[in-house]
Amino acid sequence: MPILAAVDLGCRLPSGWIWRGITLSLSAGDRAVLTGPSGTGKSLLLRTLCGLDRLGEGHVLFRGESPRGHDAPDFRARVMYVQQQPLLIPGTVQDNLDLPTRFKVHARRESGEGENGGRAGDLLAQIGKPADFLEQRASVLSGGEGQVVGIVRALLLHPDVLLLDEPTAHLDPETTRRVEEVVLEWVGAGDRALLWTSHDPAQVDRVRRGSRIQLGGVA
Repeated sequence: MPILAAVDLGCRLPSGWIWRGITLSLSAGDRAVLTGPSGTGKSLLLRTLCGLDRLGEGHVLFRGESPRGHDAPDFRARVMYVQQQPLLIPGTVQDNLDLPTRFKVHARRESGEGENGGRAGDLLAQIGKPADFLEQRASVLSGGEGQVVGIVRALLLHPDVLLLDEPTAHLDPETTRRVEEVVLEWVGAGDRALLWTSHDPAQVDRVRRGSRIQLGGVA
């Protein structure tokens, strides 16, 4: 059974349909990619898959059941959308990694502190960040560093599916490859799947093991 499936999805804006007939299936270990020119609704599709935006038509299934059978925050914790520029709160990187644990849905999941504190440090080290990166203020982070925080924060929460929206758009090539390695290691280590949006054909080739969904043109 797929972890996440979508059948004949459509989204209609006041100006008309932005996409229709989108069908996909993500099973354990799948690394699907979503491509297409800017303005074709890639971010909107990711947001729709996790229930942040309403469907115009079609349906989504999570492990064979409608997401309506799940509490909305719980579903979004399992099918997690990481936007291109993640939301960061005032404080340190550590504060931002710990932010989700303030919410009941994540209360039992890992944070950067406590007995699982080493996990955040290990992930950051794999991406090339020093130990004192945890103490840096979010207000001084570059766009790429903010993306790193958003990705690590998501991985610490153990979702079933990651929906990554151009997650390395602001990163240098070396850090991009390190992030790819960390995420691909994550998806290969359990009952998990990935949908990754990218404009970079080389990255698509490195990341993809599964379907490719093309919006606004032919793949």
